[in-house]
Amino acid sequence: MNAPTSIKEFFESGYRQFLPHVSIDCAIFGFHDNQLKVLLLKMKNVAGWCLPGGFIHWTEPANEAAQRILQERTGISQVFLQQFYTFGEPERNKEPNLKDLIDSLNIEHTEDNWLFHRTISIGYYALVEFSKVIPTVDLLSDECCWWDMHELPKLLFDHSLMIGQALQTLRMQLNFHPVGYNLLPEKFTMPELQKLYETILDRPLDRRNFQKKMLSLGILERLEERKSVGPHKSPYYYRFDKQKYDQALQAGISFGF
Repeated sequence: MNAPTSIKEFFESGYRQFLPHVSIDCAIFGFHDNQLKVLLLKMKNVAGWCLPGGFIHWTEPANEAAQRILQERTGISQVFLQQFYTFGEPERNKEPNLKDLIDSLNIEHTEDNWLFHRTISIGYYALVEFSKVIPTVDLLSDECCWWDMHELPKLLFDHSLMIGQALQTLRMQLNFHPVGYNLLPEKFTMPELQKLYETILDRPLDRRNFQKKMLSLGILERLEERKSVGPHKSPYYYRFDKQKYDQALQAGISFGF
């Protein structure tokens, strides 16, 4: 069956292509200008923003659906993507602002519409390199852009809760997963790596202890090139050693942040 080509068609017959009552929402994090950012969509004819998400095809595994949604919204694939929580409150998808959108479509039997039945959402979070992302709208939205985590707009549904839960999970993951590999450019300085961790944790870290801890893992390669940032301030560039990085993940690592 062909994918819906209009909002009206999606609301009226999307259940024929997608599994009803189960959806996916993705908290996509990026790091830019020393800010942790999250990718959000502005819904058409609705006063509010939401996380990129969608429904699962009838014969599609949930993880593949999450990868598909991620690629459709960012233009990239094969990134760090992890399921972090299931949101199942009975009234979580009851959004009064959607009535404006429904009214504009002249859809009959609104209360019986499949999108207004109880829906359980599987939450995923993704870590992407900001510069590689091409924010792309979906059928239900007219804007897709990055927002600073400290300056989020009005969010629809329970997506404020979702972002908070995703960030909490990300902070816990810092103890076991070197997230810089997913969020930073290929080469970076130690101060840039430390700033990333401080931004996610929302607290300062001791410079010497941080550097000692990161270098002790054996997953960073120091380059001969330096970054010129002023007199007497030319830190070396580093990059992740992909083979040692993968070996460290398999063996299990502990940062203790």
